[in-house]
Amino acid sequence: MRAIYMDCNASTPVDPLVLHEMLPFFTHEFGNASSADHAFGWRAEDAVSVARARVAALLRARSDEILFTSGATESDNLAIRGVVEAAAQDRRRVVTVATEHKAVLETCNYLSRTGVPVTVLPVDASGLVDLERLKAAITPDTALVSVMAANNEIGTLQPVAEIGAMCREAGVLFHSDAVQAAGRIPLDVEAMNVDLLSLSAHKMYGPKGVGALFVRRTARRNVAPQMHGGGHEGRLRAGTANVPGAVGMGMACELAVARMHEDPPHIEALARDLLERIRSALDRVTLNGHPTKRLPGNVSLSFAGVKSEALILSLDGVAVSAGSACTSSQHATSHVLKALGLPDDLVRSVVRFGICRNTTPEDVAEVADRVAAAVCRLRDMAPLGRE
Repeated sequence: MRAIYMDCNASTPVDPLVLHEMLPFFTHEFGNASSADHAFGWRAEDAVSVARARVAALLRARSDEILFTSGATESDNLAIRGVVEAAAQDRRRVVTVATEHKAVLETCNYLSRTGVPVTVLPVDASGLVDLERLKAAITPDTALVSVMAANNEIGTLQPVAEIGAMCREAGVLFHSDAVQAAGRIPLDVEAMNVDLLSLSAHKMYGPKGVGALFVRRTARRNVAPQMHGGGHEGRLRAGTANVPGAVGMGMACELAVARMHEDPPHIEALARDLLERIRSALDRVTLNGHPTKRLPGNVSLSFAGVKSEALILSLDGVAVSAGSACTSSQHATSHVLKALGLPDDLVRSVVRFGICRNTTPEDVAEVADRVAAAVCRLRDMAPLGRE
């Protein structure tokens, strides 16, 4: 039985065009982008500049507002810790949401242990934060609000533009982890009213080990660097540039822009088909997250009466997950699902399907059939409509 990859919220395959663009920088174009005395360095610097412009174009930002990092976790840390460390002592509060990625929540936990006040807001049953409650949480001592654009486990889209406008009116910086949203829905940093925004290449068909942080030019003075050294990346992130990684990320962003009118509708149609096929074969299946304000391709389902680990092991080579790849290895209960108020039995029965741009209708049909058969075996019953 063939293997089918359906975990694209955890990671995506590197696009062949991305790999092609990167390869020269592993071989004959090996110069250091900071080497200013010869052509090898100049060509590397030019390649990073082109990559920076491509990332900026995805966000409708300026090139000089893009910093390359090692990934979204570093970007989140630089944004949150950087703003807090640069803020006045009486204005260091961070406001965030209970369903944020661990890279945000654990950074906030660290800051809290050092005496920084942190407010973590709840969400409703669909994963949305209450805007009035968020507005009330922005107090005079608030330095930063951090709310992700799209949730990695349940796909819920937060009202980022409204939150950003609220922050701007209050004179507070706004950071958004947009790792899941980038390349899947249009992003515009002006329309979103964000001051800082985190990205990761491997979530949008680029390489692992490289990410970016958008820092609005007016917010640079409000961010303290977290890595010190040679003053790279506008003196906010020291370290020799990962030239192949930056080039790959830039190309991934350019492809995302070019395919924005093609990929999301295709992926959304496949996700809808997957959900309909599973629901037509099985009862007691719950879609987690918001029913309509959700990321294309993210299908988080609870299968009542079945434990997720048992179901995943029964799927014969179908790559899906029980939750976030960043915490699944710890076998911990999902903080996102608990924040929704799901009962423990449904939390333990969740499987997340992540559809990619190269997923086919045949993949969806086969996965739905395998899921239905596996759930029925585990429940010891026949599929709906079958004898």
